[in-house]
Amino acid sequence: MAERKPQYPEAGDLVIATIETVTDYGAYAKLDEYDKRGLLHVSEISSSWIRNIRDFVRENQKVVLKVLRVDQEKGHIDLSLRRVTKRERIEKILTWKKERKADALLRGVAEKTGLSTEEINQQAVTPILQKYDLYEGFEKAAIEGAEALTDIGVPENLAKAFAEVAQERIHVKLVKVRGVLEVKVARPNGVKVIKEAFHKAKGEKIKDAKITFYVIAAPKYSVEVQAENYKRAEDVMQKTADNVLTAVHKAGGEGTFRREK
Repeated sequence: MAERKPQYPEAGDLVIATIETVTDYGAYAKLDEYDKRGLLHVSEISSSWIRNIRDFVRENQKVVLKVLRVDQEKGHIDLSLRRVTKRERIEKILTWKKERKADALLRGVAEKTGLSTEEINQQAVTPILQKYDLYEGFEKAAIEGAEALTDIGVPENLAKAFAEVAQERIHVKLVKVRGVLEVKVARPNGVKVIKEAFHKAKGEKIKDAKITFYVIAAPKYSVEVQAENYKRAEDVMQKTADNVLTAVHKAGGEGTFRREK
């Protein structure tokens, strides 16, 4: 349902494949993403000596292969296992799994909205792919809500459906950072000033992070920020602390902030 792949891969591409037949001279593999078959010659299975091919590949095994050559006229695709690095294999598998999850989520959007595949692709998938990959778009919607997609041109009704499906089915693991604010305002309305400073800082429109304050023991307060990654969490926490301290200083108070390790 997502962006349609070309009929054939290109030389140098990494592909997910299923080993179908093992022979003395190699193996034939079905390219899962293209519905094509290719040859994995014995010389491209391993850099080490091979006594038994089935020690390296076996029927029905899922593998990551590199495309060496493509002859579309003859329908021939030559593949390699030995030229795929460990890092390439891991990254390709993760990408493939995300693509499959994205397709399943899109089916959920279709069921929820009653729209056709073509309508969803045209109205939502196309603008999402201009900014993110499809699964990343769903993750953004899970964290930030429909606004993450309406901001990039997805119609509101579809953006809401994307967000609802994403929030139902995706568990986004957020990182957490903490710091301690120590603030004092030696005035009769000091407590009110501090409360308003925290309330205003927490009310800042930050879509991709969650901010929480806890009282440790006045004048100390804990600041906790959850976000997608540590850099974003650190940035939000520092900005939040700066906003609180600015408000307190304007009111004639004093304060400090330190990052918890």
